[in-house]
Amino acid sequence: MSWTGVVGVGIAIAAVAAVIWALRPQPVKVETARATRGRFIATVNEDGKTRVRERYVVAAPLAGGMARIGLKVGDRLRDGDRVTTITPSPVPLLDARSRREADERLGAAEATRERTQAAVQRADAQLAQARTDLDRTRDLAARGVATTQALERAELALRVADRDARAAQFQDHAAEHEVSQARALLGRYDRGGDAAAGRWDVTAPVAGAVLKVFQESETIVSPGTPLLEIGDPSDLEIVIDVLSSEAVEISPGAQVTIEAWGGPQPLAGRVRRIEPAGFTKISTLGVEEQRVNVIIDVTSSAEARGGLGDGYRVEARITVFEKDDALIVPVGALFRTGPQWQVYLVQGGRVELRNVELVRRSGRFAAIAAGLDEGDEVVVYPGDRVRPGSAVARLRD
Repeated sequence: MSWTGVVGVGIAIAAVAAVIWALRPQPVKVETARATRGRFIATVNEDGKTRVRERYVVAAPLAGGMARIGLKVGDRLRDGDRVTTITPSPVPLLDARSRREADERLGAAEATRERTQAAVQRADAQLAQARTDLDRTRDLAARGVATTQALERAELALRVADRDARAAQFQDHAAEHEVSQARALLGRYDRGGDAAAGRWDVTAPVAGAVLKVFQESETIVSPGTPLLEIGDPSDLEIVIDVLSSEAVEISPGAQVTIEAWGGPQPLAGRVRRIEPAGFTKISTLGVEEQRVNVIIDVTSSAEARGGLGDGYRVEARITVFEKDDALIVPVGALFRTGPQWQVYLVQGGRVELRNVELVRRSGRFAAIAAGLDEGDEVVVYPGDRVRPGSAVARLRD
């Protein structure tokens, strides 16, 4: 064969090889991840909002003309500070029926004061018991008899008992002011109709900040008309509503991480109460859901949560499950075939279908009980082109 013929045959062979190379199946580009071991934490994640634990509504004690309230939201008040004044009508103060009602109102106020005093004594006793329990638990923990969790529960019980004692004292102060107001009103009857035309000072029952002003302008009010709301903005709790199916997994005392509240670092909290009654809520997709309120105490210091106020939005992550030395893979690598969970395992440039046993999922990760080993490479979010035995290439390569 001539040299020209040899060159022609070579060109033909090269062309055939190029066509075969171009038509060969190309590896599927996939994203992969490796199974790793570590601490797996399952959480319930929901939005919530803060609220002042103890709120007090200052109401008009009698009918009359109320002077304009000069207070604004955020103004601080001390116990007994004047909020506004009410000029009562003199006529109702002169009849016998009103006098009898004032006597009964004083009796009711005194009974309420006795009840609040008993509540203070009970709260003080519980606080003393909580301190004793904490001291005993610390001693047992130091000797290695009590667990760290028991010590944390005892410390939480002391903080809750201390707040309950403060709340009982606030309620007792409010009841004391109600008795004083009832006695002062009765004294106006004893002094006759001339005294009835005087001004009635409405005072703050507790120290705190103004949270809301219901009636600012000068007007005529009736007994019981809400005037303003007072509370301590540093004594906050968080309320979130979760699905009822998730609420059954949450226990009082569960650890909570509070994020997206506006500060540089997440805050710590603990679940205080899961309300026993649920309610129906329409989701953003228009689906009816049964929700349950979960109440959370913020355990971070006041300095760490500086600037957080009443009614602020937060994101809470409630821990419901923990496992050490768990085998963890991305949730995107899992899919189901009937009741069986499966993954695509990458071996030698090709994928193999592998059955796995799942411990549980949470967020972006899942804990695997069996079916994979540490370091195994799995396909994340496999597409329709991925099949058992398919050749694959990593996106990062």
